[in-house]
Amino acid sequence: MNQDVRSLPIQVDAVTAVPALDIDRVSKNFHVAGRRVEALCDVSLSVQAGAFVAIVGASGCGKSTLLRLILGLDTDYEGEIRLDGKRVRKPGLDRGIVFQEHRLLPWLTAEGNVAVALRRSGLPAAEQRRLVAEQLELVGLRDFARAWPAQLSGGMAQRVAIARALVNRPRFLLLDEPLGALDALTRLRLQDELARIVRHERSTAVLVTHDVDEAVFLADRIVVLQPHPGRVARVVDVNLGLHRNRSAPDFLRLRDDVLETLGVRHAAPATAAVPS
Repeated sequence: MNQDVRSLPIQVDAVTAVPALDIDRVSKNFHVAGRRVEALCDVSLSVQAGAFVAIVGASGCGKSTLLRLILGLDTDYEGEIRLDGKRVRKPGLDRGIVFQEHRLLPWLTAEGNVAVALRRSGLPAAEQRRLVAEQLELVGLRDFARAWPAQLSGGMAQRVAIARALVNRPRFLLLDEPLGALDALTRLRLQDELARIVRHERSTAVLVTHDVDEAVFLADRIVVLQPHPGRVARVVDVNLGLHRNRSAPDFLRLRDDVLETLGVRHAAPATAAVPS
């Protein structure tokens, strides 16, 4: 029987396996107006292949900074970030990212925006077309392949962005508040879609979000960061199975537990977000 990818453990015994992602005592400083600002301090985390990790915390705790380091956009930090045992030194096709804004090119169709990610792949044109069509099918936009970004809803545009991030079949999918700009109903629907897509692709996913409900719904494990400087306050296992009910008592108890770690004593009955 195939093991549910949500249930795969994240912490890995170094003797038996190399973690897919290993963040080892990472600290990051910025200099702002001549003043040293400590963004991250001694952050460590090991993630096994196929896991879905959510990072939550208030604004300024270093969530997006950590994602940039994993992506390889910034290598000026202390400590090490390793993918499959090798230090991250630059961006690579093994990592795809989806931002809060879809960032589609308005002069290209949906399929054209997805195809942009394959320009350096070296694949034949026919194979590129096949991969683009496959990813648009996966995100439910086969019939909108030739639509322009201005003709797409916000949720549809973000699906195109997800397809673009996945078309190279990256091992790691990095998600920086990917649903944060959507209305509440669309966001809930796309959470379901995102869970389905990540399971289908068997990617190792790292999600940055302010939305604790979203983290509990999607992740195997939740990393709570505290700010000034950003550091790991707690790591919470999410043992709720594959099909999750947002109104189930176990779901709400876990959500409230995470919110209490973040200093929110009374969770709202609807979607609960970390204070900015």
